[in-house]
Amino acid sequence: QVPVVAVMTTGGGTRALTSLLGNLLGLQKLDLLDAISYITGSSGSTWTLSHLYQSADWSCKDLSRLIGEVRRHMTKCKLSCFSLESLKYLFCCNLASLYTMPRRSFGFALSLFLVNSQKNNHKLSDERQALNQGQNPLPIYMILNIKEDYSLSEFKEWVEFTPYEVGFLKYGAFIRAEDFGSEFFMGRLMKKLPESRICFMKGDVLHCKNLNCIKMYFIFNIIQTLHIATKGDEPSPPARSHELETYLVTPECGIMGIVRQVLTERVMVSKFYNFLKGFQVHNEYLQSKNFCIWKDTVLENFPNQLTEAAEFMCLADTAGYIDISYPPLMRPERKVDVVLHLNYSSGSQTSPLEEASKYFLKQGIPFPKIHLSEEEKKNLKECYIFEDTETPEAPTVVFFPLVNDTFRKYKEPGVERSPVEMAQGDVDVSSIFSPYCLNSFTYTEEEFDKLVELTSYNIQNNKHLILQALNSAIEQKRQHKK
Repeated sequence: QVPVVAVMTTGGGTRALTSLLGNLLGLQKLDLLDAISYITGSSGSTWTLSHLYQSADWSCKDLSRLIGEVRRHMTKCKLSCFSLESLKYLFCCNLASLYTMPRRSFGFALSLFLVNSQKNNHKLSDERQALNQGQNPLPIYMILNIKEDYSLSEFKEWVEFTPYEVGFLKYGAFIRAEDFGSEFFMGRLMKKLPESRICFMKGDVLHCKNLNCIKMYFIFNIIQTLHIATKGDEPSPPARSHELETYLVTPECGIMGIVRQVLTERVMVSKFYNFLKGFQVHNEYLQSKNFCIWKDTVLENFPNQLTEAAEFMCLADTAGYIDISYPPLMRPERKVDVVLHLNYSSGSQTSPLEEASKYFLKQGIPFPKIHLSEEEKKNLKECYIFEDTETPEAPTVVFFPLVNDTFRKYKEPGVERSPVEMAQGDVDVSSIFSPYCLNSFTYTEEEFDKLVELTSYNIQNNKHLILQALNSAIEQKRQHKK
């Protein structure tokens, strides 16, 4: 009778990274964090998860300390990432990786940029130590496998990563997490390659808009650094007031060639060896239940053009299609009863949930129908419950849009702000002038604290709705059992 509860997060760059910390803190304060079985993430929220799961018992400790560590990195100046020492470490100490995996190396640069984890050897399989006693929820990282010659509407396949395995939902094909990136043929491991550090993989799951912004930031600062380093006594050309100050760097050595390749490579897609290469599936697999559920691309009737024929997997951010990480939770084996949907997306706060509902209903996957009027969308509340009482297999969705509603007036649930505390409730998370927009990579201490406090408050202030959803799930289980 105990309901299976999951947390589903979206992308949103550093806003997602920070907001998820606040939401988890709120769940911990309600003593509900230990009721969570799964946490799924995509894009920016995966940065939070990969940081938390370096601690074997993070959910059993006071999250304030871990939040303080992230706060220190998020509020510091990022210019140190472009020092000659950092660039040397990035382009020299990891030279082999940059030569062989140029599209994966940018993830390392992003890791250095956001959390300064250049000395971190953490791998995905290492996160098992945080799960071996069932002490934390199972983290599931979501990404898409695509074909570069097709749009996402024409071809995409859901791929999930856990500390134990990596695999395709459509094919039901999984390999051990430590074997991801190695060469396979016909289902056999042909060449074992070292497991990638998770910082190399982070570039694959960070929001594509953030990638473009960070890329431009890197280009500007690296070129400036290289210019300063090589300038010497070179005479300056005469100033022209009508021209912008620019620098031209012509790579001549191997390292500079790599710099140019990293900066000009399309970083939205990362390539890894395809572990389904040459795998001969059963001739009736097109009719298999697993395949039919996730059958939604133009190549489904041409098996020789599907993933088994590809040399590489081309992995891209889910935000390019729908900014969600729901699919792993929709696998019937996981039997999820309640999903806490934590939304950090840009644009419409309800759009990812509405699109997810339409997608799952189209695929024949039980999911509540979502409908909010235009007026409701303009004045969103902190929490909504969506359920389908006629379909027991459909999970109950507890939806938390990222909004600042009653937090403006209350510093804690039921505790009003004094006049001098009203400024602390002024948190802009929606306007075009918000400090939490997708191209913001550094927050002030006040901005960071406000966002954590807001997202923690929104969870705590809606304890009654979360408990209502849990009780409803228990009742549904009882009725279904009868």
